[in-house]
Amino acid sequence: MKSFKHFINGEFVDSRSGKSFEKRSPADNALIGHVQEGGQPEIDAAVAAAKAAMEGPWGRMSIDERAALLHKVADEITRRFGDFVAAEMADTGQPKSMMEHAFIPRGAANFKIFADVVKNVATESFMTPTPDGAGALNYALRVPKGVIGVICPWNAPLLLMTWKVGPAMACGNAVIVKPSEETPGTATLLGEVMNAVGVPKGAYNVVHGLGPNSAGEFLTRHEGVAAITFTGETRTGAAIIKNTADGIRDVSFELGGKNAGLIFADCDFDAAIEGTMRSVFLNCGQVCLGTERLYVERPIFDKFVVALKARAEALKLGAPIDAGVTLGPLISKEHQGKVLSYYAKAKAEGATIVTGGGVPEMPGALANGSWVQPTIWTGLPETASVIREEIFGPCCHITPFDDEADAIRMANDTKYGLSTAIWTSNLSRAHRVAAKVEVGITWINSWFLRDLRTPFGGSKQSGIGREGGVHSLEFYTELRNVCVKL
Repeated sequence: MKSFKHFINGEFVDSRSGKSFEKRSPADNALIGHVQEGGQPEIDAAVAAAKAAMEGPWGRMSIDERAALLHKVADEITRRFGDFVAAEMADTGQPKSMMEHAFIPRGAANFKIFADVVKNVATESFMTPTPDGAGALNYALRVPKGVIGVICPWNAPLLLMTWKVGPAMACGNAVIVKPSEETPGTATLLGEVMNAVGVPKGAYNVVHGLGPNSAGEFLTRHEGVAAITFTGETRTGAAIIKNTADGIRDVSFELGGKNAGLIFADCDFDAAIEGTMRSVFLNCGQVCLGTERLYVERPIFDKFVVALKARAEALKLGAPIDAGVTLGPLISKEHQGKVLSYYAKAKAEGATIVTGGGVPEMPGALANGSWVQPTIWTGLPETASVIREEIFGPCCHITPFDDEADAIRMANDTKYGLSTAIWTSNLSRAHRVAAKVEVGITWINSWFLRDLRTPFGGSKQSGIGREGGVHSLEFYTELRNVCVKL
């Protein structure tokens, strides 16, 4: 039986309170282990360790030294690749193929990419005229912001955690990671990596726990934490903002989404089906950038529904280690209940259930897991719950549209604004529509194609701020101006 301990000041420790909670497998509900529940004492200790690291060996490192050390972190993750894959499969229940080919490699790559970005980004300088004619030189310094609280989601634990930890540490900050209670594995394992490659104690800390009146709340309220970066639900983001108001701490949020896919009749049909399949069903629909609303131009609407139905019904559900599995379970029994409640709402509101809508029959112990059927609906008005509210499951509603303006209007009719995917062979239309859709990220004839140097974040209630490339540096550093009278 595993015990997931906190990692504070380079040591794995238990909670002083003795509190812990269970971690169960999403695939079969088997008990994996117990997770220590952190409280105020653990957050206090982690903040003290992080501050000491910034005043000590970690803070004294040059940019080149930090970058070299973070490259070693990435290499050690790669060396222990199998351990990270196993930990992430146990936590999420998602297929081994997805972990091996996407989530773990990209999690490691975040350290190298942001280490290199920090080394190669210049700051501004200006020559300023003065009345005496001698002038002045103004130049900027980029310095670490301080102790960064990193609150991580459960849907892609290592990838989304290192997306924040990589640039934060590359910029010279010390971090305190609060993983989701559902996915403690890889954040804990990363502590072993940090020690193995010689990252100074206190630069990377992990405190496990829950949200309210637990590690999450205590981290966001702590006056020693300079900034909070968070990926998760919009409601939780609102609570964090309230907690960070005292002390006026900075925040960077990627929050909820109700993303639209716009499929025009002149698209490459096969490519649109393939891309849409991924955007709806990847990671069992538990992707913040995933597509839950599809708008298909009327001439190809019926053909598209039939094709997507066939592909959805061809998905292979099973244990993450099994060959050929393409769809895993939801993260937990609690989340299964939430998704199934939306399946029931869709039926009650009069949806046409194209496929799915319930719980699949799974063999043996897998019958105890958090499984739901991949599901497609049509026929609902835009006011329906499953069109207005984020579900975060393997499902979508498909609506026909008649013209470009109609598609844009429906895509924008939401409180969210994270991403969209546009499928068309008319590039003039693609650029025109992309400029009008109110989201932070638009894909044209692709989905989930990411260049980590580009700005990443949401509009409206889907987030605050942008990360990626130099945009991450803007959040994880403070810019100081120095004016020299010549």
